[in-house]
Amino acid sequence: MQIPTFLHQPIALTPADLAAGEVDVAIMGAFTDMGGGMRGASHGPNAVRASSMYLGYGARQPHMHVMVDPLQDMTVVDYGNAPNDMMSTERTIHAVRSFVRQVAEVQHEDGTRVIPFIVGDDHSLMYSDVAALVDVYGKGNVGVVHFDAHYDAGRYGPGHLINHGMPVYRLIEEGLVPGKNFIQVALRGYYPDERAFEWMRENGFRYHTMAEIEDRGKDAVMEDAIAEAKDGPEYIFVSFDIDTLDPAFVPGTGTPESGGLMPREAFHILRRLCAETNLVGFELVELSPHMDPTYVSALNANRLLRECLTGAAMNKLGITEPDYRSPLTVTHGQNDN
Repeated sequence: MQIPTFLHQPIALTPADLAAGEVDVAIMGAFTDMGGGMRGASHGPNAVRASSMYLGYGARQPHMHVMVDPLQDMTVVDYGNAPNDMMSTERTIHAVRSFVRQVAEVQHEDGTRVIPFIVGDDHSLMYSDVAALVDVYGKGNVGVVHFDAHYDAGRYGPGHLINHGMPVYRLIEEGLVPGKNFIQVALRGYYPDERAFEWMRENGFRYHTMAEIEDRGKDAVMEDAIAEAKDGPEYIFVSFDIDTLDPAFVPGTGTPESGGLMPREAFHILRRLCAETNLVGFELVELSPHMDPTYVSALNANRLLRECLTGAAMNKLGITEPDYRSPLTVTHGQNDN
């Protein structure tokens, strides 16, 4: 029996391994879940590792929509787990920032860098992950496309400077990312409130609520979000909170919010974003598998990871045209007499 790794990929242990192997993507786990009111997200990374049961060992498995197999067309590794101080979220995020930065700093002879994919715990991670990439690429050069039911820009936790509802505010206040470089998708429910929306507008945020998606349709909003991601920063980081999906499809999360995206909607826009922009990092957070008595939450999380990997592979291959589909799988009209 093979030791579980992300997508059954080989393990790399050091930046030297990443350089020697000419690695494109390093997937890592991050385990702290003290920043959320509901614990359990620390089990998310290993649940995603264990959910790759349908992947063949070495067999080519291209994404049917685009006929690109990221595990064949890129070099992908499991980079283990980021450091974790089980007594302190604040200390952990600084350790994670350093860990992610050491991956993103690895540059190959052709000028490309390793792309860190972080499968994590609670959304406190966004601060450390984005800050690490800003350390490498510079302030103002990294934009964030943030999928979430909540805007996560709260100012103060109960006596703490960071929790899973505060990373956006901290990134803005520290000047690491300008508000105009933040794009948020699928906000709904009861957070943010009026004052929070006013703060977002004052800082130039671009956001798309589920109310807008319901009114205008997923496709129109998706086109806007992709255009906005290309408008401004040179590099893009994608942050995906699993509660973006409706809890009917992902009951395994600590802050479920009804009325979210369906998986096929999220898969589509995520694949496009990772193909059509200059992606330098991705995170998948807030999966709490113990809250789901089935394996469906981890299965959908695994698929989200693979959708972004597929997009990154398309980008590497130069397949960046809007909403590309393989001619082999576009059947409309082929059988018309």
